[in-house]
Amino acid sequence: MQCPVDGDTLVISERSGIEIDYCPTCRGVWLDRGELDKIIERDAAATMPPARGGRDAYDDRGERGGKRRKKGGLLGELFDFLD
Repeated sequence: MQCPVDGDTLVISERSGIEIDYCPTCRGVWLDRGELDKIIERDAAATMPPARGGRDAYDDRGERGGKRRKKGGLLGELFDFLD
């Protein structure tokens, strides 16, 4: 498939089950139908706060704990090949 911007050949990359077409020259990114919806759904699920009231959600000092996401969140992880 050709890049609509500069005509270069697009490269296909799969990240987290989402197929991303990108141009190595202009760094443009294109998604197939439904791929943006998948990204939005996964990002929303990943950014939901932990359930309240459980001891698991807090550390010994009473501060929020849990897994820290890499800066940039899910979108940063999906598009890290552009850096």
